[in-house]
Amino acid sequence: MELKLGDVQTTALIPLAVKANETLRKNARIKDEKAVEIIRTLNIDTKPYDKFMSHEGVVARTIMLDRQLIGLIRRHPDTVIVNVGAGFDDRFSRVDNGSIMWFDLDLPDAIAARKKAFSERERVEMISGSALDDGWCGQVREALKGRKSRPVFIAEGLFMYLTLDQIRTFLEVLKNNFPKGGILIAEQNCKMMQKNEKYHDTVKNTNAHFVSGTDSGQEIADLTDGIELVSEHSFNEEMKKYSIRAKLFALLLPKLNNRWATFRWRGK
Repeated sequence: MELKLGDVQTTALIPLAVKANETLRKNARIKDEKAVEIIRTLNIDTKPYDKFMSHEGVVARTIMLDRQLIGLIRRHPDTVIVNVGAGFDDRFSRVDNGSIMWFDLDLPDAIAARKKAFSERERVEMISGSALDDGWCGQVREALKGRKSRPVFIAEGLFMYLTLDQIRTFLEVLKNNFPKGGILIAEQNCKMMQKNEKYHDTVKNTNAHFVSGTDSGQEIADLTDGIELVSEHSFNEEMKKYSIRAKLFALLLPKLNNRWATFRWRGK
């Protein structure tokens, strides 16, 4: 499989490498056999993409998001979920209940690579497009017909590569195309990390750059009317369970780590 990815899309190799290496550990905290398969097929050297803090951060964010999605799906078994900026993520395999509908959305080069790695699956569709344009929304609206639940959108490792104006555009795409309401779960990074990206242990090994950051998810909610911040949780909450180093990081730099923020907008 030949891999051709843009600068930002190349960052998808970071969680891919981490998930593959964690899966192969004796007491793996997360399992992603697809990540192992892709890394082996591509013969990728994972060292530049798998450093301690990134490893622990990806494991923590994966556990936290999987847990939240499983809870949402338990309450709303017919949920439609859109994975925005999907990369090589295989979360569907871990949270599927046999009824949900799942969309993996990413830019054309990323989806082209993804289609080489993933075969077609029932109730899963891959969409090539930009989150900032609404060309992909029709497919999702069609899937929502006959379902009672509101759509759920997840954005993992995305917002830090968008300007605040671009994030506002994305929020308006969601509000305008899904006027009955919905939920967005989006990873947040802080302003200090944006300013000090050259010290990030793995992103510095790519050509990608952080172009925005927030110190509270409320800054995202305030970008456009009608978006409400529901909750926000630092990756530290999970990371500190597993190592002294992560405990110290959470104690000494509590606001530096990334967070999951959940937003919603209500139907008209």
